[in-house]
Amino acid sequence: MKIRTATADDAEAIAAIYAPIVLDTTISFEWVPPGALEFRARISTTLAKYPWLVAVDPSERVAGYVYAGSHRDPPSYQWSVTTSVYIRDDSRGQGLGKRLYAELFDRLVSLGHYRAYAGIALPNDASVALHEGVGFEPIGVYQAVGYKFGAWRDVGWWQKSLRPLATPGPVAAFGG
Repeated sequence: MKIRTATADDAEAIAAIYAPIVLDTTISFEWVPPGALEFRARISTTLAKYPWLVAVDPSERVAGYVYAGSHRDPPSYQWSVTTSVYIRDDSRGQGLGKRLYAELFDRLVSLGHYRAYAGIALPNDASVALHEGVGFEPIGVYQAVGYKFGAWRDVGWWQKSLRPLATPGPVAAFGG
C-alpha cells in the first residue's frame, strides 16, 4: 500500500468507505452519508491546515484514510488536533490503520503539534485496539452524548503525546 496526501479525486472512494459506517453503525454520529461533493469540500478545507492521507492499493483504489483537524477553536488549542481513521471493509485487519497513523503523526510533529485526540463511539473494540496500539491512552468518557438508532451513545476519548512538551512555536499549515 502506498500512502499519499488525499486529493479531490479521492472524494468518491472516501464517500464509499464512509457511507456504510454512517448507515449501518454507531461509529459515526452522522445520520446521512456525505456524498463525493461534500467530501471534496471537507478534503479541501482540511488540507488548508492539516494532513488528510489516503492509502491506495496496487490498483490505485483508496483502501483507507486518516486525517487531523482542529481540536477546539480558541488559539490556545492550536498545538492539539483531533484525528479520525477509516478503513475499507476488505482492507481491515492488515495493519493499514497503524501505517496511516504513523505517517499522520510524523506530519503532525513536523507541523508543530504536540497532542492528538480521538473520540470513539462506544462500544467499538476494533477502534479502541487500533488507537491503543498506536499509543493513544484513554482519558475519559462522555456518557450518553449522542443519540442514534434509538439509543443514547457514549463516546470515549483517547490522547496521544506526539512529542515532549516544550514552549511551542507557531504551528505551520499543512498545505498538501
